[in-house]
Amino acid sequence: MSRVGNYPIDVPKGVEVTLDAAQLRVKGSKGSLSVAVDEAVEIKREEDRLRFTARRDDQHAQAMAGTLRALVNNMLKGVSQGFSKKLELQGVGYRASLKGTDLELAVGYSHTVTITPRTGVSFEVPIPTQIIVKGTDKQVVGQTAAEIRKVRPPEPYKGKGIRYRDEQVRRKVGKRA
Repeated sequence: MSRVGNYPIDVPKGVEVTLDAAQLRVKGSKGSLSVAVDEAVEIKREEDRLRFTARRDDQHAQAMAGTLRALVNNMLKGVSQGFSKKLELQGVGYRASLKGTDLELAVGYSHTVTITPRTGVSFEVPIPTQIIVKGTDKQVVGQTAAEIRKVRPPEPYKGKGIRYRDEQVRRKVGKRA
């Protein structure tokens, strides 16, 4: 089972990487993030490149090396470029607006739904039927967008609801007389 992994990543310009025994910290123009380093993974710094290698030759160590490499790659992209998710509101009278930093949704309920952003996440509403969730942490941006979508998921008969911009909703045929 000799599968020694060697997973390199190039560090973008303007991003500062700090590595100690148990944690890797990344700081860039958009913010800073950190991740815990598993003892099964060895990280080597070579000028503008990070190299992730499994310390042992077992499946867990290999998996952790690849996983940690993916997490750090997303952190490097997040602090240098940032991540965003775009959502659309479809339905008569469905609209979104910003009240300070909070997102206020009118999506067919008797009341408006207010969503407070998590730390490191911001909302944009370019037009009342579009929402853009932005942030540095890919997981938090995706989770926040999923929570917004959960307020009124798209329904299959008329297609009304909150959906991701590129999401295809399978439509069903309604009752026939």
